[in-house]
Amino acid sequence: MPEPHSHAHGGGPLPKARRLTLLLLVPAVLVTALGMLLLWPRDTPRATEAAGPAQVNGVVQSVTRQECPPAPAGDEQPVGCGTATVRLSDGTTAGAELPYGPGSPEIETGDRVVLLALETGDGGFAYSIADHQRTRELWVLGAAFALAVIAFGRWRGLTALAGLAVTFGVLLFFIVPAILDGRSPTLVAVVGSAAIMLSVLYLTHGLNITTTIAVAGTLASLVITTVLAEISVVVVHLTGVADDTSNFLSITQGDVNMQGLLLASIVIGSLGVLDDVTVTQSATVTELALANPAYGFRRLYGAATRIGRAHIASVINTIVLAYAGASLPLMLLFATGGTPVGELLTGQLIAQELVRSAVGTIGLIAAVPITTALAAFFAHRSLGGARDEEPGRNPVGGQVDELADRRPPVESRWAVFEDQEVS
Repeated sequence: MPEPHSHAHGGGPLPKARRLTLLLLVPAVLVTALGMLLLWPRDTPRATEAAGPAQVNGVVQSVTRQECPPAPAGDEQPVGCGTATVRLSDGTTAGAELPYGPGSPEIETGDRVVLLALETGDGGFAYSIADHQRTRELWVLGAAFALAVIAFGRWRGLTALAGLAVTFGVLLFFIVPAILDGRSPTLVAVVGSAAIMLSVLYLTHGLNITTTIAVAGTLASLVITTVLAEISVVVVHLTGVADDTSNFLSITQGDVNMQGLLLASIVIGSLGVLDDVTVTQSATVTELALANPAYGFRRLYGAATRIGRAHIASVINTIVLAYAGASLPLMLLFATGGTPVGELLTGQLIAQELVRSAVGTIGLIAAVPITTALAAFFAHRSLGGARDEEPGRNPVGGQVDELADRRPPVESRWAVFEDQEVS
């Protein structure tokens, strides 16, 4: 006679997961939507046409090398001078000067190039090659990237690409226009980061309790990172104007709060790594609980935290190397300039990168215990509150605990909205 079965409609783990997910998700979505509505750009400055010569595309038909004009005394003699015959995009053929000097592109026959068209006195145009065209190569690289992600990640890879599209959409249509519209860069960054996180995490990892815990850990760590960034920027006396780009932006866009823009960059920059750590910790606790159902809160927290420490150690090195790689030319320039190390590190340009790295790392470290504790607490409760005893042993009689033989069903991506049938 088959055993009777019942539907878990009230007290099982999945209804609890549903309630917990909705309890966090609904308020977070409402607050984020309200924030975006209040901060939405309404009078964004429109882009103006760039002044200067027009640009045209073409393909190099032939190249004629020539000797460069003599350089002034004491200067290095340039090389690479000459002319090229180029077939323009409209089908006509024209002569163009080759670029020369330090960092100039090397032009060969068959290259697809961008030319500057300078109007002459007789109504014609004089052309000079400015750079290579890269559109085709970048599309090929982008397609290879997408294929590699989908081939390895399959459905998860496809949703990851969709999440990437959402991220760029929020950045380009909300965060950047809102900052240009004079909104507080810090508030815009926090609200935009929350929108990215809620969309991307649930889209990529599914609407389940594991993702919900990662969202909660990320939100808490993002708040900590924002507060630390606010304090650090004020205490270290950073203005946000440290290089030619930020200086030019402060002159041309006077309504932009440059100090707030620095805070926004710290918050947004830390979000990607926070997502990585919180999702990993939440998934780690889930897998540990499934593999060892008799583990209680203390054992789950301790085991997952040890994994988190190893992860943090490697991520910190990744952050430092990423900043070092991006600023390698600047580091070489300082190394050859004879600037004292103390003066170099306390200068605004390097100091803001040190603050960015330190604040992001502290927020990252805070994410591990917060997310791990949340995940361990829920896993402990969902498995019936098992005590922290030896896995598979009953604390009283030494018999195999029922929890050792109970394996929770594999959680589907949308398990939070499904009713689970329990035998």
